[in-house]
Amino acid sequence: MLEQLVKTFIVFIVVIEPVSLVPIFGALTRGGEAGYRSRMARKSIAISAGIFIVFALVGRWLLEVLGISVEAFKIAGGLLLFMLAVDMVFARQSGLRSTTVREQDEARYREDISVFPLAFPLITGPGALATLLLLMSDTQTALEAGLVLLTGLIALAVTLVFLLLTTPIMRVMGVTGANVVSRLLGVVLAALAVQYVVDGFRAVV
Repeated sequence: MLEQLVKTFIVFIVVIEPVSLVPIFGALTRGGEAGYRSRMARKSIAISAGIFIVFALVGRWLLEVLGISVEAFKIAGGLLLFMLAVDMVFARQSGLRSTTVREQDEARYREDISVFPLAFPLITGPGALATLLLLMSDTQTALEAGLVLLTGLIALAVTLVFLLLTTPIMRVMGVTGANVVSRLLGVVLAALAVQYVVDGFRAVV
């Protein structure tokens, strides 16, 4: 079980990508005081945790109401994660975990950026939510489901640490360093996404 929890934690870290969030967070809070940055970071993680909890509780029920099988969701979720992985490998921005130009312009004039664009779509975007539902669909007991959710919340806590350390991290890594890490994680995520698709097809066949 410990091995599975470590794997789940790594998956969440790869999808949320706290390292890549650092330069984005720095740009969105540029010119703000340390207290403002800290407040936005903590509030965005709290909101993201709430979104995770809601999706963990109602995700499987929602699939049943919509008549979507777990196998079909694995295939669709795997394809979605593969698209995200391709964007990560080529350092491209897309609507899966980034904002549009108009959304970025709107965010510049917001005093509170914790909900949009930080909590959604940058932290708990479609990729992270699809991953959560995929992992929850593989659980058999309430204990396993609770451990998956707890692991996701721990990953969010790690993300909070990265956001709070934005200034020193950017001083050491810079944007180029963050992109290198993102590319490496993208390769891992691509392999994981393919495995989800394979598992879904195998179950259907």
